[in-house]
Amino acid sequence: MTAITTDATSARMAHPLTPKDIPMEISFKDKVALVTGAASGIGLATAQAFAKSGAAVVLADINAEAARIEARRLSDAGHQAIGIGCHVANLDEVEALVKETVASFGRLDAAFNNAGIQNLLAETADATPEDFDRVISVNLRGVWNCMKAELTQMRAQGNGAIVNCSSLGGLVGGAERGNYHAAKHGVLGLTKSAALEYARRDIRINAVCPGLIWTPMAEQMVAGGQKEALDGMLQAIPMGRHGKPEEIADAVLWLSSDAASYVTGQSISVDGGFIMR
Repeated sequence: MTAITTDATSARMAHPLTPKDIPMEISFKDKVALVTGAASGIGLATAQAFAKSGAAVVLADINAEAARIEARRLSDAGHQAIGIGCHVANLDEVEALVKETVASFGRLDAAFNNAGIQNLLAETADATPEDFDRVISVNLRGVWNCMKAELTQMRAQGNGAIVNCSSLGGLVGGAERGNYHAAKHGVLGLTKSAALEYARRDIRINAVCPGLIWTPMAEQMVAGGQKEALDGMLQAIPMGRHGKPEEIADAVLWLSSDAASYVTGQSISVDGGFIMR
């Protein structure tokens, strides 16, 4: 059989790739990134990844001391980082967080709105209004609060990128988890709507939908009696394994970078193939 060689192939064979032709690693040098829920799990892995990529990073978490400890570790390793306590359900605290970010580092280039909580397992008829309000206030209102404050700053400076943390729960239903899934579905609606609003203003808004990622939240779910459900989900993952927080961080950094400059309003599933079934 004779191989078919295109002009492009011939050109590559005649002029092989040199190191300067190979894409560089994503860099956030001279950029500023803000991560909520940054004291552990996916948020911490993402804050660390931003820092290692050259960004000055603000780690925000309701656990202020844990955020400060992790920021100090990054600073001790030679990175620019500060930790700030913030309850994302409180708009005043979120606005103060963004103001402190800008006061400390001059601008805000990338934000990962990651803070979230689980609902109490209950069928819809048995779920309480208190639990619904608690989950919505953090997982949906919290994202809205963060976007409102972040977009105010990004609109003023003329650019920026936001990534919101939804979930597979934003794409499918889940028995006894309606409050959580309702909030995560809502995050995707906020993401798409804001992306439309700012598409022509050099501000991109996207979302990640993590699958079964092994984090402290997953450990809490096991401790709370959800091991059987998680094991069942694991069996349905084509790759046959849990994800790692760092694998979500990689997706967030790409979406936040110039490498994704033509990507907005998207929800990227990072789930080992679960959603394609």
